[in-house]
Amino acid sequence: MEENREGYDLLKGKILSIWMILFVVLVLLPSMFRVSLGISHFYVKTVIKILEWATLQIETGVKKQKALALENLISTGIIQREETSMEEEIAGQHRGCFNLADVIYFSKKGCEAVAEDEVTRRFSSEELVSWNLLSRTNANLHHVSWQLSIVWVIGILIRYCLLMPFRVCLSVFTILLLVLGTTVVGQFPNGRVKCWLSNQVQMICATLGIRCLSGLVHFHNRENRPQEGGICVANHTSPLDVLILTIDGCYSLVGQAHGGILGLIQKSCMQTSQHVLFERSEMKDRHLVRKRIREHIADKTKLPILIFPEGTCINNTSVMMFKKGSFEVGGTIHPVAIKYDARFGDAFWNSTKYSMLTYIFSLLTSWAVVCNVWYLPPMVKEEEEDAVHFANRVKAVIAARAGMSMLPWDGGLKRKKVKESFKEEQQKKYCQIVIGNGSVGNGNVC
Repeated sequence: MEENREGYDLLKGKILSIWMILFVVLVLLPSMFRVSLGISHFYVKTVIKILEWATLQIETGVKKQKALALENLISTGIIQREETSMEEEIAGQHRGCFNLADVIYFSKKGCEAVAEDEVTRRFSSEELVSWNLLSRTNANLHHVSWQLSIVWVIGILIRYCLLMPFRVCLSVFTILLLVLGTTVVGQFPNGRVKCWLSNQVQMICATLGIRCLSGLVHFHNRENRPQEGGICVANHTSPLDVLILTIDGCYSLVGQAHGGILGLIQKSCMQTSQHVLFERSEMKDRHLVRKRIREHIADKTKLPILIFPEGTCINNTSVMMFKKGSFEVGGTIHPVAIKYDARFGDAFWNSTKYSMLTYIFSLLTSWAVVCNVWYLPPMVKEEEEDAVHFANRVKAVIAARAGMSMLPWDGGLKRKKVKESFKEEQQKKYCQIVIGNGSVGNGNVC
């Protein structure tokens, strides 16, 4: 009996040793030297082949009528809108007088907004053209054929029973390594050595963090990477944005202070590098933030500042209004466009609906995190250009490169009601149309 127990303990020790060796050789060492062994590329290509096969199964297994219903179900909108402005639609109907029929225009716009407005759906998961075997839709597509059902079940077993346990262990190891590494480096005196060690710890942990999710990141135009003393601005989809950009270089972060796991990571990073964190509700801190940003970019030896001007996460389909504060401080702006491949999983975090733990669980049970990052040429504010127009110009460049739509709305509408200024702006537009036709002065009503 004792011999069997000793044999079992010996076997268990050998298995543990093999796993440790594989972890060090295949995960830890490549992350330290930031090299790829091609495992992630092979895995992603395999998943793409499976998803393409599943799409063919769905196309051949679903009847034409059901396919049409499915197409309507997964379309990006339920309303066919006319892409015309108020000026184009109303002004053409006026004949020098106020027209009561204008009420119909505003009623139509109100009904469209109630049924489906273009802002609210930017705060829900991006809809997919084809099913990615993650039960993202309620169309019961896994019942189309028995082959697809088998692949779907196997996928669940792989993601939940094989990938998730490994990812959880690697995530815990990464967080502990970050906390331990930043604590040790934080004891060093300020100088080049501390700065170099801090950057290495953060970049290694960022690489490990992405590998926790079977991540694959494609960086483009690296010659445009943000330089010291500059301001890096990017569209915002997920907390992963910071992790992804840190793989290729370190930044001083400007953003909201969080609690929980994110708060632990923020506090750890604060021990070795300077970041500007503030509470969303403390508006008085905004002036202090601008002051600290100016002081930071004045020192060309400091890390570039990373800012997400949208102020909240958007669902990877659009770029919403950039807050002007980031563009008032001067300095060189380095735009960065980030676009996730939604076929492998939903990277968007709807913080008003899901907690951080729920979001992390969703990521850990997805196929992978695949995204493209484009470094765009640096931009500076032109003469006589105000901060708002400069912010819109940078936003347009980022949206065009990432292939996203550009919306003028404030991302804060996720948590707040529409500002009165937005309503007044529409009222002024209509008033100008009426006055322009001379109906107010003449007192004409049609």
